Amino acid sequence: MPPSAEHAEATRFGALDLTDPLTHLRPDILDYWRWMRTARPVHWHAGVGGRPGFWVLSTHRHLMQVFRDTAQFSSQRGNVLLTLLSGGDSAAGQMLAVTDPPRHGELRKLLASSLSQEAMSRLEERLRRRTQILLAERIGAGPFDFALAIASRVPIWTICDLLGIPDCDHDLLISMTKRALSSDDTGQSALDSTAVRQDILLYFLEHVSQQRTRPGPGLVGTLLQARIGGAGLSDDQVVANCYSLLLGGEETSRLSMIGAIHTFAEQPDVWRDFRSDSVDLGTAVEEMIRWHVPTMHFGRVARANVEIGGRLIYRGDIVTLWNVSANRDENRFPGPQRIQLDRRPNPHLSFGYGPHFCLGAHLARLELAVVLDEVRKAVRHIALAGRPNPIYSNVLRGFSRLPVTLTSHQRARQDSNPRPAA
Repeated sequence: MPPSAEHAEATRFGALDLTDPLTHLRPDILDYWRWMRTARPVHWHAGVGGRPGFWVLSTHRHLMQVFRDTAQFSSQRGNVLLTLLSGGDSAAGQMLAVTDPPRHGELRKLLASSLSQEAMSRLEERLRRRTQILLAERIGAGPFDFALAIASRVPIWTICDLLGIPDCDHDLLISMTKRALSSDDTGQSALDSTAVRQDILLYFLEHVSQQRTRPGPGLVGTLLQARIGGAGLSDDQVVANCYSLLLGGEETSRLSMIGAIHTFAEQPDVWRDFRSDSVDLGTAVEEMIRWHVPTMHFGRVARANVEIGGRLIYRGDIVTLWNVSANRDENRFPGPQRIQLDRRPNPHLSFGYGPHFCLGAHLARLELAVVLDEVRKAVRHIALAGRPNPIYSNVLRGFSRLPVTLTSHQRARQDSNPRPAA
């Protein structure tokens, strides 16, 4: 890049505040990440508002280096800016996502059987039936909010099945999860988000307490009977992992579903390719997850002084890993700025990598695959019916509202061959 162009980009982007949700809604945010990968791949972000500064890593290579290295980078002080900048995560050492080895491995084994690929296949039939019912109610019935009517319901129903949550509480959990790490508008304060997260924890505390006295099927019962080093898990430990599964599993699926439908509406050629027999469903799902990147970053804290990309990171420094940038790294993905439904290999980092690779990845992939498969079987045409609403967050990325109309194959044929006038 010529010096004059570098100066212009530095002037344009140099002072962006990544802790501000509005930054991530800038129309040129992907240009920012392209510039960062080239000009500042390992960048020190100054502290804002009395909060500590942090490192920003934006290339696929550097993210992989940190994801793999649990010896020099810890998750136990938090794994997103929300907790890292506030001094730590109260669930550290209890919740899988913010627990370091060796306890991390022991916890992961307890949860893995309930979230394995085999376990997910047993959920598929029920998931398909539910999705078919939801779509049947909406296809050809005029404009509706896909985010609210379908994408917000399918993941919650599935996770609640895993956790043994009664059907009557599903809508309550949908409402709370949407406000825990993001907001539908700019008016929600950090205190509001904290209060919602506390409400979710209190809900699970009551659910776990009931399961202690009246055990039922599902992951909660499995955790209550489990032992690590001969000791059972406390209520707080079980609650923390239920909370993590709810937020992590629900958000990735929901935001990817919404993003995929938005893409199909805006890019008819991608929709046409997806509906063709030549496109493998699993491969297409991976590309949608790469493209939409529901969780923009993960975070770590350095355990020791370590050099990355020629920069010295000191022990105790916060290091943020921006998947939203790495997933479009030109040095790792051919043609990263376009959707390729047949992209192979597809080493995206939307689920992280290494020991902390998202435990709910099988679940997220299954939910997205089933919904998109049922949409392409039943729907001929997808059209936007209004402006989608973005979410406001420095962690999550996507839409909270997506008005669309879905036209069925049968209706499309009728419209193209109208009956003659009587």
